[in-house]
Amino acid sequence: MKKVYLLILCGFFAISAVGCGTVKGLGEDISSVGGWFSKSSNKVKEGN
Repeated sequence: MKKVYLLILCGFFAISAVGCGTVKGLGEDISSVGGWFSKSSNKVKEGN
């Protein structure tokens, strides 16, 4: 299962690297993915 998550994460990085033209844009994309993971982990902690 960890391999699946790693593959998805690598896919997000690859898409964001292609989808943005600047380093700032890449940072914003990575930040949004990190926020998504944080929200998901909080839901797991809460038991939802």
